[in-house]
Amino acid sequence: MVSIDFLQQVISDDGLVLAGALAKVLHITQSDLAEVTGLSLDSVSKSARVKSRNTQARLKDTVEIINRVAQWSGGVGRAFAWFRSQPLPSFGDKTAEELVKAGQADAVKIYLARIAAGGYA
Repeated sequence: MVSIDFLQQVISDDGLVLAGALAKVLHITQSDLAEVTGLSLDSVSKSARVKSRNTQARLKDTVEIINRVAQWSGGVGRAFAWFRSQPLPSFGDKTAEELVKAGQADAVKIYLARIAAGGYA
């Protein structure tokens, strides 16, 4: 299953999101990862900052959303494209990326759960 492989690649044995590995799997630079998640470059590139609660929370939200979408979109690459570019009508056509940056990742996760349960977008 693509999702399990994705999670194994980007999450360490102690449960931390590995920013460098995430960037590699998504085929982007760490600078791009910082921009996508709304974090500073230092937050995703310096080991002490990557482990901070705030950085890990934002990275985990991003990984969780991409992982959920990968299950029905055809893979991690397509899920990441959806994350970055698909306007969500329920949120005034903002993308999941915009919502995560604004601290509204929980709303995206609830939205995805509603869709998975057969609800409407």
